[in-house]
Amino acid sequence: MDTWRLIDSGFKDAAYTAAADEAMLIARNERSAPSTLHLYRRDAPAVSLGYFQKVRECVDLTVAREKGVSIVRRMSGGSAIYTDKGQLIYSLIADEDELPGTAEDVFDKICGVLIDALSSFGIEAEHHRPNDVLVGGRKISGSAQARRGRCVAQHGTILVDTDLALMNRVLPSAKRAIDGMTTMALELGYSPSMDSVAKALVDSFQRGFDVRIVEGRLSDVEERLTARLIETKHSAEEYIFMR
Repeated sequence: MDTWRLIDSGFKDAAYTAAADEAMLIARNERSAPSTLHLYRRDAPAVSLGYFQKVRECVDLTVAREKGVSIVRRMSGGSAIYTDKGQLIYSLIADEDELPGTAEDVFDKICGVLIDALSSFGIEAEHHRPNDVLVGGRKISGSAQARRGRCVAQHGTILVDTDLALMNRVLPSAKRAIDGMTTMALELGYSPSMDSVAKALVDSFQRGFDVRIVEGRLSDVEERLTARLIETKHSAEEYIFMR
């Protein structure tokens, strides 16, 4: 049975997590770090842009400034998403032979894991291809994917008790989709603890991939690379607003 590393970063800002995910992907591709499941929450609301998006076409910058919503450009493509303290965010960095097949195959597998985790709370969900998980036709999780060398990185969110109203305001596109989203709190009638959601997700990844996941930490090399990527890239306006 393979062993993966678990890193739970707790509450972190968007620049840190974008940089840490990229550092882990670089390290894994260089075989200097193990395959890793990275879990984290936002310490403040943020918008995560798809790599190819233009900020001004995706974000209401007036609302973002008013509400203290930061902006980060992630390494994967896809649409802009709003994240806050009410979401559990995951990132899985692993070798292609651990996540075999096409991008769609990997989405299928990991969305199945997310569905299994939700089922442990009595929430019946389904996979809406390519990368969304729905409950009663409403989105509760979305994911995005990037590949580098021999490695795959997939990251996404589980909406536990997020601020859908602020999401609606800061992302103009969300105004058309807000009624099509839900949270675990809305489905259950209460907000489950983030620790319980994180445990359910780890357990589901272990079952789904037949691996053992053990707690770990970033290596010194990964820590230094994360710090450098924050300074030179993920907190730099010229990178965030490059399109």
